Amino acid sequence: MKLHWQILLAIGLAVVVGSLLEPEHGIGSFTFLSLFNFLGTLFLNALHMIVVPLIVSSIICGVASAGAGQNLGRIGLKTIGLYTLSTLLAVLMGLFLVNLTSPGIIDGQAAGEQLNLSSKEELESSLSKVEGRSGGDIAGIFLRMIPTNVVASAAKGDMLGLIVFSLLFGVFMLRVSAQYSATLKNFWQGVFEVMMAMTMFVMRLAPLGVFGLVAKTIMSTGFAAFGPLLVFFFTVVAALLLHTFVSLALMLRMIGGINPLKHYRAMIPAMLTAFSTASSSATLPVTIECLEKNAGVSNRTSSFVLPLGATINMDGTALYECAAALFIAQAYGLDLSFTQQFLVVVLALLTSIGVAGIPAASLVAISVILTAVGLPLEGIGLLLVTDRILDMMRTAVNVFSDSCCAVIVASTEGETGLYGRAKNTE
Repeated sequence: MKLHWQILLAIGLAVVVGSLLEPEHGIGSFTFLSLFNFLGTLFLNALHMIVVPLIVSSIICGVASAGAGQNLGRIGLKTIGLYTLSTLLAVLMGLFLVNLTSPGIIDGQAAGEQLNLSSKEELESSLSKVEGRSGGDIAGIFLRMIPTNVVASAAKGDMLGLIVFSLLFGVFMLRVSAQYSATLKNFWQGVFEVMMAMTMFVMRLAPLGVFGLVAKTIMSTGFAAFGPLLVFFFTVVAALLLHTFVSLALMLRMIGGINPLKHYRAMIPAMLTAFSTASSSATLPVTIECLEKNAGVSNRTSSFVLPLGATINMDGTALYECAAALFIAQAYGLDLSFTQQFLVVVLALLTSIGVAGIPAASLVAISVILTAVGLPLEGIGLLLVTDRILDMMRTAVNVFSDSCCAVIVASTEGETGLYGRAKNTE
């Protein structure tokens, strides 16, 4: 059975098991929830274990393949341009659907009090994570680009600093004398090949890990509390689906000349892994493997574009931030003007990048937006019931968007092996 079918089966079983069992169910002091948590954490730890060396080696190899001159600059500009376009389309999709469905209004009335289902403890915990955050966190992205200690950045999982260091290392590696340059190229290419082999080994655990992660989430969250928030929940889900199957499909077809259906099939394992782990960085090894093996993108392109995207390209997150801010405004009875909605769009674009490396990143980003348009931070309490499930969905969109931009860059760079084109020229 192919990996994506195994993962799909695991997700289906997890939903059934998680729905039937309660968190306290188990044998004696041993609970099934703790078993599911163990399986999920083991899989996540294995993925996180290989992320840092994979990112460093893949970017250095990518820079070495592209060269330190015009090629690298051209690929970099294409990458940034595509990431900006895809994120803007995502935010506009969220803006359009929330204005269309008005999930914060029930029977013509602002529904803030009716919808606030979060406990006082949950709300206080969430507010403590965003306390003291402001628009200055967006400016902090430039400081995080230059790490004071690259080893400490690796330990903290600060991917942006690692990416900048790896880019600089790759560029200057090509400028030393040939004898040293060749040795370093071989070394880092060897590291990359080993990390991809480890990725294949870790992915054998994927069905078990996915089962544990999803079952734990369903058991902990449940579905009963979703009722009053169904309109908001399905509005965000619809916006994510439309962005994935319309906006990104049009980008693939019109800019890259690529059949979207082929790309969807190629990326199924990565999207399912992203959904279950809710982490773009943890899914990166799987994304690279799918893009190179299934889509035929060269290591030269994937190793440069994907690690950058896993850090700065957050389509699903930006869409959610915009939708959440407008939903909270509606729930509090505030009719945002065109200028205020434009401000929300701009801030969603910036914060999806600028606060990605901060714990509780989406809450921090939403707090920045709420402050900017004059809404109370307590509005975050409206989001907590549905946040975990939507987090899983928007992460899958983040990962798929990264892959779309990477394959478009590959196509515009003239790569001929995409989806077996070199083997099948029909």
